[in-house]
Amino acid sequence: MTESAGTPADPDDAGAGEDQTPDGSPVEESGKQPAPGGETRSGSGSTSGGGPSPAAPDPGSTLDITVKRRRHWLRWTALGASFVVLVAAGTGWWLYKRLDGNIKTDTSAAAELKTYEKERPVSVVHDAENILLIGSDSRAGDNRKYGRDDGGSQRSDTTILLHMAADRKSTTAMSIPRDLMVNIPACHRQDKTTSKPQFSQFNWAFEFGGTACTIRTVEKMTGVRIDHYMVVDFNGFKDMVDAVKGVDICLKEPINDTAAHLKLPAGRQKLNGEQALGYVRVRKSIGNGSDTERMDRQQQFLGALVNKVQSNGVLLNPTRLYPVLDAATKALTTDPGLDTLKDLYELVRGMRNVPTDKVQFLTVPRKPYTADPNRDELVQPDADRLFKQLRDDTPLAVVPADQLNGDQGKNTGQGSEHSQNEQDDGGKSRPGEGSTEGESGATGAPGAGPTPTYSGNNAAADLCKR
Repeated sequence: MTESAGTPADPDDAGAGEDQTPDGSPVEESGKQPAPGGETRSGSGSTSGGGPSPAAPDPGSTLDITVKRRRHWLRWTALGASFVVLVAAGTGWWLYKRLDGNIKTDTSAAAELKTYEKERPVSVVHDAENILLIGSDSRAGDNRKYGRDDGGSQRSDTTILLHMAADRKSTTAMSIPRDLMVNIPACHRQDKTTSKPQFSQFNWAFEFGGTACTIRTVEKMTGVRIDHYMVVDFNGFKDMVDAVKGVDICLKEPINDTAAHLKLPAGRQKLNGEQALGYVRVRKSIGNGSDTERMDRQQQFLGALVNKVQSNGVLLNPTRLYPVLDAATKALTTDPGLDTLKDLYELVRGMRNVPTDKVQFLTVPRKPYTADPNRDELVQPDADRLFKQLRDDTPLAVVPADQLNGDQGKNTGQGSEHSQNEQDDGGKSRPGEGSTEGESGATGAPGAGPTPTYSGNNAAADLCKR
């Protein structure tokens, strides 16, 4: 026996004989390996000083929390989106009702026209539309600063027959001179009396019987059925120009007209609403002072306005379109067939795709009136031929007067070159001389082809490049 055989084990060495390797080192538990410094590592983590390892998170519970958070976020997102949609819809509806409420309806003219339905012409071409645009020169209310108000009287300062082709590929705007001598039918006045039929200057029709009398006069003269009408006032015109941030024009000479409150240098100009109104209305201080030149300027300016609206993408941009619509609807008084925003939208949509070079402006063929050179009369048979083209919705073309008739077609005054020849009429307009039948604004000039060509301009023209 050895000495150690009967010697009891040291208490400090309790368990030393358990789980030891042959060299005396302890056998490690499954999954554990010795680490320097007495630390123990396991496959799921480590503990310091031999303490217990923390429990690992449950993957299933983490996924549940993530899903709940995502559902919560989606729920609030959907609620927010729904709120935005409702607010946008409500705002859109409010804006629509506001614009719709701006439009004024003239029911009296519509009722008056119904009483004369049997004598009115019938529409010849389905889907073609003829709209009479009337600019009133009333000085009542906010318009009093533009001149004297003769007891509230008003006459048509500007009248344009707007013909929209059935295929909506062209639009023709025909100006009717206010001094044109025409047959005005008997019309009912506002005081319930009736005017007598008479041969007088055109703008008296508006004075006698307002819009209805003007429409009946135009229909009697042209044989064209007027489908709708719009009356535009001064301030509405100004607001429309301001809504598109001004319109560019080109002046050959400076303008200084105290009556029109208009002072402009020569060259390219961007006119605001107030300046634009003075420009289209001023007459005596520009060129030869004739109404012919003023109509030319009005046509050119309207063409530039149309071009500005289309080139700036106004019709496709809600933020730009709304101010224009707001100004336009406030300016308009229409018949019941055009007195809603939906009706006007359909009208504008029909014109949206018309190329600017197919938005054409011209003036009815006319010449100085034999009995009074300060008045105009129609040139026949050319005027009737133009009216028939509008009735039948047949194509026509317009070019500047100098291009239509060469040097003989140029205006001898100092105004626009787009008016008809004015060589011998004391400042009044004489139609072009290219026709084979008397004096006319139409011609069979070389290159015109079978389409009659008239002196005028289109919305695509850059007036500063001529």
